[in-house]
Amino acid sequence: MNATSVNAGARLDRLPLARFHWRILGLISGGAVLDAFDIYLAAGVLAAMVKSGFSTLATNAAFISATFFGMLIGSALAGWVGDRFGRRASYQINLAVFGVASLLACFAPNIETLIVLRFLMGLGLGAELVVAAGTLCEFVPPAYRGRWISLMGLVINSGLLIATSVGYVVIPHLGWRWMFALAGTGAIVIWIMRKRMPESPRWLESVGRTAEAETTLAEIEADVERETGKLPPVLGVQPVTPRRVPMSVLFTRPVIGRTLVAALVCVAVNVSVYGFVAWLPTFFVKQGLTVVQSLGFVTLMAFGAPGGALVGYLLGDRMGRQRGLIVFSLATIVLGFIYPQMRDPVAISITGFALVTSIYTFVTLGLYGYIPELFPTAFRLRGTGFAGVCGRAASMCTPYAAVALFQNFGVSGVLAMVIGVLSLLIVALLVLRVETSGQSLEEIGTVVEEDVTGMAAAHAER
Repeated sequence: MNATSVNAGARLDRLPLARFHWRILGLISGGAVLDAFDIYLAAGVLAAMVKSGFSTLATNAAFISATFFGMLIGSALAGWVGDRFGRRASYQINLAVFGVASLLACFAPNIETLIVLRFLMGLGLGAELVVAAGTLCEFVPPAYRGRWISLMGLVINSGLLIATSVGYVVIPHLGWRWMFALAGTGAIVIWIMRKRMPESPRWLESVGRTAEAETTLAEIEADVERETGKLPPVLGVQPVTPRRVPMSVLFTRPVIGRTLVAALVCVAVNVSVYGFVAWLPTFFVKQGLTVVQSLGFVTLMAFGAPGGALVGYLLGDRMGRQRGLIVFSLATIVLGFIYPQMRDPVAISITGFALVTSIYTFVTLGLYGYIPELFPTAFRLRGTGFAGVCGRAASMCTPYAAVALFQNFGVSGVLAMVIGVLSLLIVALLVLRVETSGQSLEEIGTVVEEDVTGMAAAHAER
C-alpha cells in the first residue's frame, strides 16, 4: 500500500459527531478523572494518617515528593511508550500500574511501603494526562476539538470536588485506606472497559500498519454511519509517510520552537496552580482569616476550576487556542495585579473567582488542547510527555519558591512569579505564531513534516 491508501486523518475529520465520539470521551475522561481524584485525595489522607500516628509531617512530605517524582517519570515514559507501541498500550499500562499500586496501598503495613507505592501510583498519574489529551485530539474532528477538550477538562477538574466530597464521608467512617481502595477499584473497572477502545488510526498509519488502520477506520465509519446515515465525502487526501524518529527530533529546527512553547505552557500551568491556587488557604490564614473563613473563600473560588473549562468550551473553537492562551494569560496578569489590593470579603471572592477561572481556562486550552496539537502524530506523545516533564519539575520546585516569596513579599510576590512566567509565555506564543484551532492535525504538522521525514530516513539508515 502507498502512503495515501488509508488517509486516516481526512476520513476521521469528516465524520459527524456520534455515540462513538462520546464513548471515546467517556473512556478517556474516566481514567483522567480517577487520576485527578487520586491527586486530590492526598490532602485528606495525609491529615488522617498524621492524626492516627501512621505518619509524621516529615514522612508526609516524602509522600508528596514521591508523588511528583513518579509523575515526572511517568510523563516521560508515557510519551515514549505511546509513540513506540501505540496509544492503547500506553493508557492501559499506566492505568494498570496506577490501579494495582492503589489497591496494594490499602494494605501498606507502614508509611515507608506506602511511599514506595505512591511513587508507582505517580508513574500512572503522570502518564494519564499525556496519553488522554494526545489520544482524544486524534479522534475528534477539528471543528469540535476545542469544545471536546474542554469537556474533558470539565470532567478532570471535577476531581477536586469528588475527592473532597468522598473523603468527607469515607475517611471519618471507614478510614483513609478506603480512599485508595476506591481509586484502585475504579481504575481496574476503567481498564477493563478500555480494552474495547480502538487504537488511533492516525498512529497506526504513521507507523506503517496500514492494514490495521484500514480495518479500524472501516469499523469506526460503519459504527457512525449506522447512527447518522450516509457519511459525507472525504475532502482531499492527506499523505502520511510511515516513519520512526528519535527523541532528538524535538530539539531540531523547526520543531524546537514548538517544543519550547509546549514546555512553557506546561510550566506556566503548574506554576499557576501549585504556586498560587494550591496555597490560597495558607495565604488567607496568614493574612489573619480563620481557617473556616479561609476554606469558605477557597470553596467559592474553587468553582473557577470547572468555570474555566466551561469558558474554554464556549470560546476554545471560536477564539482559537493560541489567541485564547494569550488573552487569558493577560487576564490572569491583570487580575493578579488587582487581587492583592482587595480588602472587602465580597471583592476578594469575586476577584479571586475571576482569577481562578482565568487560570483554569488557560489550563484547559493549553494543557489539554494546544500542547498535543502542536506535534505531528509520529512524536505527538513524546512532545507532550517532554512538556509534562518540564511541568512536573516546575511543580516540584514551585512550592519552595512560593513560600520564600510569600514570606518576603506577601501574596504580591507569589503573583509576581506567576505573572513573570505568563509574560514569558506570551512573548513565546507571539514569536511561534502557530494556531491550531479548526485545522486538521496533519495541516498543523505540515510545516515540520519535510524536515522530520528527512531525519527519519537518516535515522533508519543508521
